[in-house]
Amino acid sequence: MRLHVNPDWMRTIRSFALFLLTLDIYCYDAVVGAQQSEVDQHLEMGKKLLAAGQLADALSHYHAAVDGDPKNYLIYFRRATVYLALGKSRSALPDLNKVLELRPDFTAARIQRGNVLLKQGNLDEAEKDFQAVVNQEPNNMEALEKAQMIAPLRQQIEQARALYQHGDYQSVIHILGPVVEQCPSFQELREMRAESYVELGELGKATGELRTTVKLTPDNTKGYLRLSLLHYQMGEEEDSLLQIRECLKLDPDHKECFAHYKKVKKLAKQLASANEFKNSEQYQECVDKAEQILKTESEILSFVLRARSFTCHCQSKMGKIKEALAACNTVLEMDPENIDAIIDRAEAHIMDEEYDKAINDYQKANEIDPDSRRIKEGLHRAQKLQKQANKKDYYKILGVKRTARKKEILKAYRKLAMKWHPDKFDGEEEKGKAEKVFMDIAAAKEVLTDPEMRKRFDMGEDPLDPEQQQGGHGGHPFFNQGFNPFGSGGFNFKFNFN
Repeated sequence: MRLHVNPDWMRTIRSFALFLLTLDIYCYDAVVGAQQSEVDQHLEMGKKLLAAGQLADALSHYHAAVDGDPKNYLIYFRRATVYLALGKSRSALPDLNKVLELRPDFTAARIQRGNVLLKQGNLDEAEKDFQAVVNQEPNNMEALEKAQMIAPLRQQIEQARALYQHGDYQSVIHILGPVVEQCPSFQELREMRAESYVELGELGKATGELRTTVKLTPDNTKGYLRLSLLHYQMGEEEDSLLQIRECLKLDPDHKECFAHYKKVKKLAKQLASANEFKNSEQYQECVDKAEQILKTESEILSFVLRARSFTCHCQSKMGKIKEALAACNTVLEMDPENIDAIIDRAEAHIMDEEYDKAINDYQKANEIDPDSRRIKEGLHRAQKLQKQANKKDYYKILGVKRTARKKEILKAYRKLAMKWHPDKFDGEEEKGKAEKVFMDIAAAKEVLTDPEMRKRFDMGEDPLDPEQQQGGHGGHPFFNQGFNPFGSGGFNFKFNFN
């Protein structure tokens, strides 16, 4: 049985289907038109921002343009150009690959890709790109020159590898210089040059090289650990801490990095504390912290030197002459031109009344740093003290050390004053001698118990010497100060021992 279809209905259905098809085409064209307009706007904005040097903003517009028109090879090329301007050649490479996938004969993109591959050290692929451009454009001088440099670069790289294996590190560095200029992102070459610097003891140059290599490979925990260890070996605890933290950011469970991090963090804290104690004149705490530093790290010369330097300075400031001299001598054995240690040792010699040795130290320090005011003042003071030692030394008169406290000075004074009081002696000659000694004892007590006068005396000036004072008078210095230890009625008096 045949189904009868009304011809009018068929015509109506066909007309409606044609209408729907026309509507779909119209809507599609409208959408495509709108999308293209938006893409064009992003391209125009990207172009303007790129010209203005606002690369990050330009990049965001090119991202949007790629999303809107993923078949447009020029958009990929422009985005690759921005990546290269930002120094992100690794990000530019996929875009250049896409350009050449969409447009294999685009020589500008092929040269750019060849340059990226050359910088990364992928010589074989770079050579293919340059040669393809030369085949297409025989007069393209850039591609021709780059293609011709590949073979010599290969030869130099192989030579550097062979020399490295034989331990000729200086030659490795020499050969790799121009090679790395052409292949700056070739990680193997930079690591080879860094290790050559390490072998030659040039750790600063090695760290500079490794700072580049750690960025060439994602998740380079090995590189950050190596860099941290080198900074540590140079005694740069803060830089070492910074690099080992980068390792732990990439892998918080990295055993080697975590172990090193704990040690460096502890040492950095101890060093900072010792320096703070030194600056705040908490000298015993400074010495104690220096000993802790040596327990944490006793092998790395730089850290040992700094710990011993803290001990040298702080022991000297505490007046512990023997300990200070031992520590300062240790520092100077490791670092003969350590000015701070030389000065601290000179000060210890002064406290030990070894003025010749103190002068020799200050003169040595002056040869190293002739412009230092601190050294010149120290030398002048040591010379004055040496001259003064040939005259009157109030410390010697009382039999106390230069580091003696007021309590010790008064105790020595009382003992000597009782011994040499003139009333205890008979006869004019003996009384005269006792009177002179007694006056010297009283003068010593007067100077050394007065903070200002003692400070002047320690600087090499005798505050009771009329020759060193303006308007001085003759006779015993005490009388020039308006003070007579015997009063006005001979020797029958109550002596004040306070």
